[in-house]
Amino acid sequence: MIRAAIVGLGWWGQTIASNLAASEVIRPVLGIDPLEPMRAKGAALGLETSGRFEDALARSDIDAVILCTPQDRHAAQIEAAAKSGRHVFCEKPLCTTGADAERAIAAVRKANVQLGIGHERRFEPAVIELRKRFADGEFGNALVLEGNFSQDKFLNLPPDNWRLSNTDNPVGPLSATGIHLVDLSIAILGKPTHVWARLATLGSHFANGDTLSITIGFENRTTATLNAVLATPFMGRLALLGSKGWMEIRDLTHPESPTGWDVTRVQRDRPPESAYYQPHPAVRDNLEAFGRAALGGSLYPVTHEEMLMNVRTFEAIQRSTASGGIEPV
Repeated sequence: MIRAAIVGLGWWGQTIASNLAASEVIRPVLGIDPLEPMRAKGAALGLETSGRFEDALARSDIDAVILCTPQDRHAAQIEAAAKSGRHVFCEKPLCTTGADAERAIAAVRKANVQLGIGHERRFEPAVIELRKRFADGEFGNALVLEGNFSQDKFLNLPPDNWRLSNTDNPVGPLSATGIHLVDLSIAILGKPTHVWARLATLGSHFANGDTLSITIGFENRTTATLNAVLATPFMGRLALLGSKGWMEIRDLTHPESPTGWDVTRVQRDRPPESAYYQPHPAVRDNLEAFGRAALGGSLYPVTHEEMLMNVRTFEAIQRSTASGGIEPV
């Protein structure tokens, strides 16, 4: 059993605590947050609480930290946790720059601790099946990946919330939802080489944008076209189009509280096949995969190289929204 401290007890920190309440792999025992109201919510979930990140590293009974903090703090927190011998699970994005990500990954490698990343969408059953069928050749050569992950959960946030800050969190739709699609694109299509992205504020008061469209070119000449909008009701969609067929996954509800997925598969000269996939705790699956790897079990299925490529693509997308042009990854 991994005993963990959750650092950051906001919306997602509380979600993780709830997801791990019955886990037999990771037990959250400590919650860290500088704000007393957030600590009170952590206490209501059964956690001991403290206001300082350093308190988690000072306790000998803490095996791992789960970072649910603003992304500009991730690199330093990963390095400090690794240096103290703790395993680290970090919410996305891992870091804000490729240089920071390189230092963070070097720190966990040097300390020989496990690094996990909050890309739970890889652990959804329909996504797992899409990747398996693609690897088995069912869809032929990959041509295009299409994705949309949109929501309106942030419309009621106060304007001074860090998630809406153009300084602390530029290109808000990217770190909120778009980064998940970037990760899935890398997992399916491989190494990205160039991006073009456009950001606008069209349906909200957000200083850091609410509508993001991204085109990513890959080394194998495939393309991903991705959309992330923070001013429309929830929509989740992923489709892989290949030379022999395609598969589309539609989320019925936000992954925070999944109610299942509708899936359509089409192969050339065959009628479409449709299926419903039952709700599944992908958030918990991801955390438990991290925990099992930390305990010396099966390998964690997101590699350091994929994590680094994701951050470098994140960085290139931000440059593209500022320049208006195609940017190298």
